Amino acid sequence: MTQMTGAQAIIKSLLNNGVDTIFGLPGGQLDHLFDAMYKEGDGIRLIHSRHEQGVAYMAYGYAKSTGKVGVYTVVPGPGLLNSTGALCTAWGNYSPVLCVSGQIPSTGIGKGYGDLHEINDQLGMIRHITKWASSIDHPAQTPDIIQEAFKQLTTGCPQPVEVEMPMDIMGMQSEVELLPAKTDYPKQPVDSSLIDQAVEMLTKAKKPMIVIGSGALEASEPLLAVAQALQAPVMACRSGKGVISSEHYLSANFPMGHRLWGEADAVLAIGTRLHWPLVMWGKDDDLKLIRVDIDPKQIQRICTPEVGIVGDAANVLKAIGAALQSKGHQSVSREVELTALKAEIDTKIRAKVGPQMGYLDVIREELPRDGIFVDEVTQVGFVSWYGFPVYQPRQHISAGYQGTLGYGYATALGVMAGNMDKKVIQVSGDGGFMFTMQELATAVQYQLPLVTIIFNDGRFTNVQRQQKEWFDGRVICSDLHNPDFVKMAESFGAAGFSAHDPESLRTAIRNAFEQNGPSIIDVKVDEFFPAPWPFLMMPQNRKYLCK
Repeated sequence: MTQMTGAQAIIKSLLNNGVDTIFGLPGGQLDHLFDAMYKEGDGIRLIHSRHEQGVAYMAYGYAKSTGKVGVYTVVPGPGLLNSTGALCTAWGNYSPVLCVSGQIPSTGIGKGYGDLHEINDQLGMIRHITKWASSIDHPAQTPDIIQEAFKQLTTGCPQPVEVEMPMDIMGMQSEVELLPAKTDYPKQPVDSSLIDQAVEMLTKAKKPMIVIGSGALEASEPLLAVAQALQAPVMACRSGKGVISSEHYLSANFPMGHRLWGEADAVLAIGTRLHWPLVMWGKDDDLKLIRVDIDPKQIQRICTPEVGIVGDAANVLKAIGAALQSKGHQSVSREVELTALKAEIDTKIRAKVGPQMGYLDVIREELPRDGIFVDEVTQVGFVSWYGFPVYQPRQHISAGYQGTLGYGYATALGVMAGNMDKKVIQVSGDGGFMFTMQELATAVQYQLPLVTIIFNDGRFTNVQRQQKEWFDGRVICSDLHNPDFVKMAESFGAAGFSAHDPESLRTAIRNAFEQNGPSIIDVKVDEFFPAPWPFLMMPQNRKYLCK
């Protein structure tokens, strides 16, 4: 055992679990924690933000792009509450984010004295948007509770967790026995009888397809082997993009997947909520559904599948692949058919949303193959879900179903911090960018060479389009007053560039990539971009809608 404070016990336990980066914003209840980080010197990289939502989104971007645990720390009460939009985003996107929160003095918890940053039942509140949460009430408890936090983060569904420690416990000296990282947790065994049922269903199908989400991020190799044996196209919308390279003929974007769904007689769904296909496209008895998920609650959601397999995606796919191989099953190639369908869908996309595709084409051409693209809740971001090719997992970062407007810039800084050897481009609208624009100061201070493209049309475009279409043209609160984004960037010490069309954007991206620090590219957009929704809100093509 070693004598240390509660704060030191937290930091040393994080280090023992492989944490090398912490995103944090200091404050009174965290003074001991930040001093503990100071004492570690170069042993830990600390990046601080200008708002609590900033560090939380950075931790999300770090986790989503690296697959490692993203850690952030904030003061209790309003500090923790400021970060909860990002926690919701991490929850909805199955991302391993650890929030280390301060707390008021232990003698005041639950008393309602009015201590600084006190809120009623902080731990109970945060449990609603985390997988697991715990208070550390003595320094000696720290190693066990941090170890449990990492177990929760790295087994089952990788969703966010929170630990908190009262400020007096952070400063308390005690004997603490540190623990090594534990990683040998057993995985869910694969039910061989369910594998046999799934394989029989898939091999009998004439037009099988596969749908994937973030649960398949670590399963590229066995997924491709199964897809090739079945000649089953693989559809991904957001988080699953790149698990099968967009260049592969078996990779299907969302609108291509809609066409295939209408014809499929068997669907293998892996690590996906399958929300849009089931509630918008529908299902009937002619479509047999096999669901694979680490979360048993997901298996029965929306509708009951013909086969439901709880387990790790890679292990289940390896078992399916082995069963197909033992049967000697190899379907006839569909490369010609699927390549033609890809080209047909691409032509239709470009006919409808050509302006957005023009910009996305340039971004794809200038971003290296291993680069990372971070979207935003904006017109170009929406089209990127089906129009932007990616070649490897974790190359396209999204807010998922939470749709947290303004998440993009701070999230991309976390992506950049976790991938300093890669190029990262983030796209924003002028509305969303302003949610976390103050983190430009963070980007400059830590020399994070993120390239951000702001599509600037002076409005919340989606809101204003709906106001005009739904309410007889009555527009309210959707016009925006913006700063000069180039001058603003320069005033922070960042590089600022302007563009007005795809080719001038190309030049700006090349100039931005030559900078050592962050860059902002202001793209003036005079007219509404075409609506991206025809290729997202797609019509029912099976008999029944699931609810």
